[in-house]
Amino acid sequence: MTLAGIKAAVDAGNRVHWVNSGYVVTRDDLGQYLITFTRNGSAIGLTSWDGTRLNGKPDEFFIGENAEVCHEVF
Repeated sequence: MTLAGIKAAVDAGNRVHWVNSGYVVTRDDLGQYLITFTRNGSAIGLTSWDGTRLNGKPDEFFIGENAEVCHEVF
């Protein structure tokens, strides 16, 4: 996916993932796009600081199911 495609998908309410379903691309209240690891909430920006480079390869991003269920392993 391209940067523009990722942003458009997130803005349209789609659940966009990076590498696997444990990483979700979100947009925060400040309008920043983040890649968040759902297990612990840690996040990095979707792009480099100057906004010119994705923090990941374009082919590693994909649209997943909107209603995913998280199954905890104990």
